[in-house]
Amino acid sequence: MAEKIKLTGVPETMLQTIYARAKESKGRGAIHDSKAEEIISSLDYDFSLADKDAAMHSGVIARTIVLDKLAKNSGAVVVNIACGLDTRCYRMKGYAHWYNLDLPETMEVREKLLPEDGAISQLAMSAMDDWGEMISERDTPVLVIIEGLTM
Repeated sequence: MAEKIKLTGVPETMLQTIYARAKESKGRGAIHDSKAEEIISSLDYDFSLADKDAAMHSGVIARTIVLDKLAKNSGAVVVNIACGLDTRCYRMKGYAHWYNLDLPETMEVREKLLPEDGAISQLAMSAMDDWGEMISERDTPVLVIIEGLTM
């Protein structure tokens, strides 16, 4: 049975972006995101507005291509601020540790759909909070992704 997700406002945008990645992955294939495809196929949600928003789709895919190249094999600690349902941590290899950070409401949905452990941690907090104190690796370069804040 499909998971019914009810979100409004800014948190709802995470469904639109993961849908764009899943649709591209199954369609033209400019990116491959099997985790996004898996999540979208498990949801009960009306994506008709996202289907009509070509500019949003193109922007998501362009940012995905660029940011995936930056994060690939970096050896860094990665902090993905306002991560939503970003699945980049599953496509990338070679990072020291990956921290996904977003508001508690968003992280509650993420935990349900993408439970993490090991080299991937979830931080339920605002980007304005002192998240630097949560990073345990001190002598490792850090790559901070703010895609979710800058859309």
